[in-house]
Amino acid sequence: MRLGARLARTAVLTVALAGCYTDRWTRHYQTVLELGAETDEPSAVLEESADDAARAAARQRRLEELATETEPIYRLNAGDKIEIRVYGHEDLSQQTRIGPDGTIGLPFIGQTQLSGLTIGEGAEKIRAGIAPYVKNPVVSITLTEVQSETATIVGACMHPGVYGISNSTRLADIYAMAGASAVRLYKGSDIDIADLDNSVVIRGDEILPVNVRLAVEKGDRLHNIRLRRGDYIHIAQSTESSVTVCGEVRSPCRRVYTPGMGLLETLAEAGWIADSHWSHIIIIRDGLVHPRMYKVDIDGILAGRCQNIALKAGDIIYVPKDDLSEYNVFVRKLLPTAQLYSLLSARVAPLAVD
Repeated sequence: MRLGARLARTAVLTVALAGCYTDRWTRHYQTVLELGAETDEPSAVLEESADDAARAAARQRRLEELATETEPIYRLNAGDKIEIRVYGHEDLSQQTRIGPDGTIGLPFIGQTQLSGLTIGEGAEKIRAGIAPYVKNPVVSITLTEVQSETATIVGACMHPGVYGISNSTRLADIYAMAGASAVRLYKGSDIDIADLDNSVVIRGDEILPVNVRLAVEKGDRLHNIRLRRGDYIHIAQSTESSVTVCGEVRSPCRRVYTPGMGLLETLAEAGWIADSHWSHIIIIRDGLVHPRMYKVDIDGILAGRCQNIALKAGDIIYVPKDDLSEYNVFVRKLLPTAQLYSLLSARVAPLAVD
């Protein structure tokens, strides 16, 4: 009995140790949380480091700061048209435009720098300048035309350029001013080429943590920020992103991402899945450096139990043979090749995967 009990304890310890070893080194695809058609922005991830969570929290705080920041005091700039009134001295009053160097010409005091001053500061500067020549001058400035409040939008939009903005102009507004997404001919049809998820908004030296797609397509108030003078928006092109299909498919390849691209049609372009595929397909998002992995019930989609999955730019679709045996091969051999994938993704032509 004593030997039997010892053997039983040994067996239990062996199973426990094996379980720990399996959990640490030999995970399988059952641990990957499922990506369903009902979740537009899935939050379930296989792994996420604390550092990633900290960066996400910092981005959220910055977005909240942008949403609640007060309107900056307007400062005169080159191109603005102003009306200067010197009460009781109509001969000194005038309408003028601030020159490219930020100055205007005035009687008595000549060229006067106004760029960078508030309206009140500009009026006081003129008053002080003419005070030796005019008794108790009273000066006011009225802003009649603003040309310096502009933001720039470039990239994959119909009409890139510099646009005038006001304190109520938001990110989605300037995207609409620019004609929204540019188009190109793809397989006989015009398609949008803007990759909004990879577009950026730059303010000064800072890339704002803004998702242009959420601003434009969802109207998200945190991301649909109010624009400020000098903001620079770059709308990325979908040709800069791709979707890669590999694993148990007949023709592994890379395809240029197009908005609205779905899983089934992408698999069809890859020659369809092989007979040996597992019941679920793995989708890797957010690149290979900090990948998020989801599993998709492909058998459920084919049987009509689930809806087709909309893909995102940069998705990697991996079709495994089964749940367990290929997981280690995939994680240890495919994921570490981020540098190689980056080099390959620079090419637009379909890429065969060995």
